Amino acid sequence: MHRSRFVGILIDTPAAEAGAEVDFWSAALGVPAFPAPGEEQFTVLDRAVPDLFTVVQAVEDGPPRYHVDIETDDLEAEVARLTALGAERVSGWKEAHTLRTPAGHMLCVVPVHSDPETFARLARTWP
Repeated sequence: MHRSRFVGILIDTPAAEAGAEVDFWSAALGVPAFPAPGEEQFTVLDRAVPDLFTVVQAVEDGPPRYHVDIETDDLEAEVARLTALGAERVSGWKEAHTLRTPAGHMLCVVPVHSDPETFARLARTWP
């Protein structure tokens, strides 16, 4: 058995426009923004959505888009579960696995990033 949960909404933005995008979303949502420690491509929109990360991600390639993250305590089991549902593997980065849903939307499966209490409270258990 393993557990997972929808953990975040990421706003993928070309790196050259990331600063303006952060300024826009911070003002639009009325929340402060700060760089994610040790991960300069991510800027956190603090408390934009309770119990979810909302982040502007500077990307080197690809169009502006949104994607979601699912955090899990067993990466391979969660990737296997989602591919059995019809997702396909696209790539990997560090410990993250990028998948494409049957309709073409992107998602990443990542290790647990939230605090243990939040993960325990909100994660679903899968066989």
